[in-house]
Amino acid sequence: MRINKYLSGCGIDSRRKCEKLVTDGRVRVNGKTVIELGTDVKEGDAVEVDGKRVALTFKKIYIMLNKPKGCVCTVSDDKGRKTVIDFVNIKERLFPVGRLDYDTEGLLLLTNDGDLANKITHPKNEVKKTYSVRVEGEPTAAELKRLRNGIEYNGVKYSGADIAVIGAEEGATRLEITITEGKNHEIKNMIESLGRRVLFLKRISIGGIRLGGLSRGEWRYLNSREIEYIKSL
Repeated sequence: MRINKYLSGCGIDSRRKCEKLVTDGRVRVNGKTVIELGTDVKEGDAVEVDGKRVALTFKKIYIMLNKPKGCVCTVSDDKGRKTVIDFVNIKERLFPVGRLDYDTEGLLLLTNDGDLANKITHPKNEVKKTYSVRVEGEPTAAELKRLRNGIEYNGVKYSGADIAVIGAEEGATRLEITITEGKNHEIKNMIESLGRRVLFLKRISIGGIRLGGLSRGEWRYLNSREIEYIKSL
């Protein structure tokens, strides 16, 4: 089994992120550091990440968390900040599927299923993610058309988004924005390209999985229907 697939099967992270662990020299097989992504792991091999032995996990876990602001989407943080894993008290090793910014809240999936995480996060699969967004001021029809058609901002191209205007508030407008790419700070950068600021950002759905019934910081296991759905993506 290829090293990245093996690590993902151990519940370390998605395959793409496991590749970086290898190239960063953080993985050893039978006591030797490996940096080649083509490395194969055979039955009986001893595999370590950051000096800790890891092994394949067979029980797949799928969890929904209502991520609050003020925590990071990582398994651990070298700055001592709270992570999303701190909210989920189970013994199994999990990792977040994709990421939400430190000051963004809402729906986050956590799992130990690297193949599924790759399905959801890989841009080619175009899994829709919908956000509730409060924007400074009142974007004009022309500005919203720009977002729907796709823009370039600071040298990065962003594909067109689905935009729905939900309503106006004092000095702000509430939108629902659906994207499929998931680039870093995508929605914030799109709004900043209009000369406006994002005042509030919350993810409310990933494909057909919707956030509902969970307070900030609460989590639950996905039900069988939801698991069947995300596996079908």
